[in-house]
Amino acid sequence: MADLVETAASAGSFKTLLTVVEAAGLLDALKSPGSLAVFAPTDEAFAKIPATTIASWMEDIPKLKKIVAYHVVPGDVRSDDLLQIDEAPTLEGSVIAIDNSDGVKVNDAKVLQQDILADNGVIHVIDTVLMPALVAGH
Repeated sequence: MADLVETAASAGSFKTLLTVVEAAGLLDALKSPGSLAVFAPTDEAFAKIPATTIASWMEDIPKLKKIVAYHVVPGDVRSDDLLQIDEAPTLEGSVIAIDNSDGVKVNDAKVLQQDILADNGVIHVIDTVLMPALVAGH
């Protein structure tokens, strides 16, 4: 089985995510052994954000690293786990909200597909880029 990065790359719909992960210097973290859950915005999710905003993130690596790490939860958090929790701590340091009242939502992002398994974790596909409070609005 492939690692999280290889799994996302082979899916073909996470090109922008992989670009920002690499720019943030977090590729090794997503390739390392252990178990992580990645809430992965699709290329369409990134397309909702102005290109100038993404370009400004790419020039501010500490901010970019926070944004990317906010999409990653330590542990093997699968769909059955998501149904039992209402929040999860992220690698960024703050907490994301999990809402199961109408499908599964993470903060304001809808989970489009769950449980894409990799040998070091799981990917959940989301339709919106998550923004940690520390960088929201900037």
